[in-house]
Amino acid sequence: MVEVTVALLAAALLADTDPHAAVTALSAGSEPDNAVDRALAALAAAPADRQLAEAVAGALLEAARGQPEMTARLRSWLSAQDTMVNHARPTERGIHAHSDATADHSNTVGGSARIDGPSIQAHTIIGGVRLTTRGPDRPLPVPRQLPPVPNRFVDRERDLSALNSLTDTPLVVVSGPAGVGKTTFVSHWLRRIRDDFPDGQLYADIGTAATGAPVPPQEALGQFLRAYGFTDLPSDPAEQAALWRSVTGDLRIAVMLDNAVSAAQVRPLLPGGSGSLSVVASRRRLTGLLADGAAFHELGLLEPDAAVELLVGRIGDHRAEHERDAVTAVAELCAGLPLALCLAGARMAARPRQTVASLVEALNHEGGRLAALHADGHSVVQAALDESYASLPPDMAHGYRCLGALPFAVLGIEVVAAACDLPIPQAEAVADGLIEVNLLEDLGANRFRFHDLVRLHAAQRASQDQSVATLDGTRRAVGWYLTTATAAEALLTPSHRNLPREYPPGTPPPLSFHDPNAALDWLSREQSQLATALRIAADNDWHATVWQLADALWPLWNRLRPYDLWLEAHHKGLAAARRDGRPGALSRMLTSGGGALLNCGRPEEALAWYAEALDHARADQDQKAEAQALHGLGRAHHMLGRLSEATSFFSRALARREAIGYVRGAALTRVCLGEIAIAQGRFDQAVAELTTAHGELAAIPDPHDAARALVFLGRARAARGDFAAADSHLEAALNEFRSIGSVHWQGRTMEMLGLTALDRGARATARTWFEQSLAVYTSISPRDTRRLLDRINSLREPPAPA
Repeated sequence: MVEVTVALLAAALLADTDPHAAVTALSAGSEPDNAVDRALAALAAAPADRQLAEAVAGALLEAARGQPEMTARLRSWLSAQDTMVNHARPTERGIHAHSDATADHSNTVGGSARIDGPSIQAHTIIGGVRLTTRGPDRPLPVPRQLPPVPNRFVDRERDLSALNSLTDTPLVVVSGPAGVGKTTFVSHWLRRIRDDFPDGQLYADIGTAATGAPVPPQEALGQFLRAYGFTDLPSDPAEQAALWRSVTGDLRIAVMLDNAVSAAQVRPLLPGGSGSLSVVASRRRLTGLLADGAAFHELGLLEPDAAVELLVGRIGDHRAEHERDAVTAVAELCAGLPLALCLAGARMAARPRQTVASLVEALNHEGGRLAALHADGHSVVQAALDESYASLPPDMAHGYRCLGALPFAVLGIEVVAAACDLPIPQAEAVADGLIEVNLLEDLGANRFRFHDLVRLHAAQRASQDQSVATLDGTRRAVGWYLTTATAAEALLTPSHRNLPREYPPGTPPPLSFHDPNAALDWLSREQSQLATALRIAADNDWHATVWQLADALWPLWNRLRPYDLWLEAHHKGLAAARRDGRPGALSRMLTSGGGALLNCGRPEEALAWYAEALDHARADQDQKAEAQALHGLGRAHHMLGRLSEATSFFSRALARREAIGYVRGAALTRVCLGEIAIAQGRFDQAVAELTTAHGELAAIPDPHDAARALVFLGRARAARGDFAAADSHLEAALNEFRSIGSVHWQGRTMEMLGLTALDRGARATARTWFEQSLAVYTSISPRDTRRLLDRINSLREPPAPA
């Protein structure tokens, strides 16, 4: 795939020794090197006009198709230009050269050349272009997500040397038994070669989750894409993977995929560029990745001297010197397995007054049973864990069992408090104590996790202890996710927060968010854990919790649009609401789930959900729910292009909402009626409906939907020829969407600004807005992306004669 920055670099750097000659030569299919030399000579000259620049760039793309030599030349040239752009903008990082919607787009590149506008990236295309954008308005740090490693890293020099010889291989699989130290080893190695990957180092644990199912690849894809600023993702996993490959096509990144279960899990997560490296850690060899060009390395047990060195590093040279034979005996009993050695070392470090020989005796109890164990990754660790657990004080042992009963892969301090039924300070003491003896891993920012073998051991201890009500702690933890999601909902979408919530006794208080951005960031960061909480509630038939959590996550669905999770949550929420029988719950799940189906481009299915919601609302004599269902049916018919049917449903919804005094709902329906009036050419009626809707929504206040009304009002005024008012409305709406972080509506408003410019004959301005809109849509919606590509391509043609 050829990826070429067209508008941003070309407009600044392309032109004009004789670019017409370059275009002619390329189009004629001349010998590749000569063609590229001519074109690149044009690129080195003084800036020329944008249209001519794009013509040369498009011809380069066409000529490069299927010609590897030419592709290589283009990549080499682009690499040099990207270096210039990155040097010119040291405070921002882009996926390619990129635009910031809130920044000054004019930047010095080199010499007297300057760049303006968004970045257009063309993939091997037929008559079109593609934009890439950084995503959010706030600059992002380069992601450095690798897990921490111990300060003292022993041995493994031969293993490190072996991996160093594979740095030109884009995919490496490091396999070995559980507890052999794969995660630490790979993280250590990638940190050593960090400078080779200036665009970031990403990490995802994709192994079997605490709930017992492998982590779906799309969860890791979402994490990776969000690290580069993409919040609104396609609903289809294949489209997410394609977006990931596009985003990373020109990046140099390292990706660590930990605890992989299968080759199929890995493939969608591989980056797109040849300059990146993926390292997979797995208990399995994953030979299926041979077809993907993988190289393989088996990580074995530590040599005896290295095992002793690891123990000495934990207990100190002085103590080890006095009991050298006992230290050696412990190393032998641990069979060279790093996890067992770390557990034993932590156990000794926590008991400085006890002799090392006493640990040897403890490990050898029951007639020397460890001597017969095999280092299979389980049995050796089991004995070491048994001894570490036996040495815990009662409160810490109880906390270990409580945490072992949890099905969450990552444990925040509030979840620890919920599981242990403790105040936060005491929960912190439990976590600190377990970290001290190596039973819990500290991930930073008050987040922790178990090694998978330790988690299994803790779960076994929990199941054997009748004093631990295993589901109580889990229910409180799920309750904490519900109460915090509800706090975010109340801050981000207060009008939606109108159904009851029930929290288990002992649920810790929710997080306190200082502003809406903090609440949205938490929802984004905790998507995977929130999904786990909802699935746990469904698996345990906590019906009220299931639909309440699906309902509380409305800001996540509305703002960040994780379509697959949105649909899953509402399928589960609908089933739970049917069983719970709570008034309002069933209608909310049907209408909110219908919205998910509409946003996924499935209006026919949405019609069935809204129709059922209408039947239930009428049976319950709930006029507000009835109006909501009518509104949803209008939206579905509108999406299907049935404008008369849509108008009928919207009109009935409006009448009911006005009758019950539901001002905000009536205003939202007026927005939809105004949009249809625009499509049908009834512009005066559209202006009337939208003016009323905007005033009512602004007075509530509802900034997001007031801005939506303003967008359509701008288009209605443009249709009447009032372009100054139209631009004013649209630009005000765009500023509002930027301030509240509504990415999808930023793209749509930019598209409307482009259409308005086109209405008044300003083709160059229209194209600029379409390009900026496409830059936003690229990370959101393939359907919208295709539409914007068509709009931009249509502007390549000369205007029709008057």
